[in-house]
Amino acid sequence: MTVIVECQKRQEGSKPKALRREGLIPASLYGHQGSESIDLTIPAKVAEKLLKEASVNNTLVDLNIPDLSWKGKTILREVQTHPWKSTSVYHISFFAVSAGTSLDLVVPLHLVGEPYGVTQEGGVLDVVMTELPIQCTRDNIPDSIEIDITHLKLGDALHVSELPLSEGVSAHVEGDRIVLTILQSRNTEKSTDEESAEEGVTA
Repeated sequence: MTVIVECQKRQEGSKPKALRREGLIPASLYGHQGSESIDLTIPAKVAEKLLKEASVNNTLVDLNIPDLSWKGKTILREVQTHPWKSTSVYHISFFAVSAGTSLDLVVPLHLVGEPYGVTQEGGVLDVVMTELPIQCTRDNIPDSIEIDITHLKLGDALHVSELPLSEGVSAHVEGDRIVLTILQSRNTEKSTDEESAEEGVTA
């Protein structure tokens, strides 16, 4: 998913608090020219819309800065908020990315279906990882990674190395990391223990 955002160059000497009172959120662009950065402002309403559609280190943002004649693809790198008012955005950082650049991102894992081990064998789904750190180029950023879990049986475990990653995308963690498992439920264990006890008494 790509989001389009328009910013303006921040005037020198402008104070962040004063900008916020004017309905503008301070922002910065990094990576467009090596280590240099550009100080920007983005309308608060635009920032709110952006944060509803984009995720940090996941969404590609087409950034347009008309008064600098700059336009390019960026990644939403950081969002600073008020210490206790999570709805108050203080600062937004963008990082420019060029074609072929390798990016370190984090994408959500989306589970599809219900495991056989849960529906038919009375097990419990234990999810260990809900998102995955990945490396990819800007043209291969997945919105999420879908995992079909319907075939998993009681006692099965799914590892990072078994995830269905698309071409150009690689996991940025060890392949033996467990993503999820199908565990025996406590109720099932209790029933098994009771059955064993009854069989012992009968014997």
